[in-house]
Amino acid sequence: MSGIGLDLLDIERLERALERRPRLAQRLFSEQELEYAARHARPARHLAARFCAKEAVAKALGMEGWNFREVEVVATGGAPEVRLSGSVAKRARELGAQPVVSLTHTDTTAGAVALLR
Repeated sequence: MSGIGLDLLDIERLERALERRPRLAQRLFSEQELEYAARHARPARHLAARFCAKEAVAKALGMEGWNFREVEVVATGGAPEVRLSGSVAKRARELGAQPVVSLTHTDTTAGAVALLR
């Protein structure tokens, strides 16, 4: 392993932000991420975990000034996968690294860990 990132988020904080700024979801998440979350009783719980994964990947890669949509968390039915594009993909190639993530959430908090392999 060559890098690690961790992020935690209060789910209600994201819910409030999305209520105040409805277009924020499209700036942070891909259509597939939004569709996945919408299939669940509390979409913000799943979006918060994905937000954390994006932050964790950026931390593991040492990114500054990147776009959240450049990191997409793909549901697979098993462990989630990460799809990179843009400057985040370029940084991963420079490091010769592929991020892997683990997501979690409770009723109040979401979190993710990213490791580079």
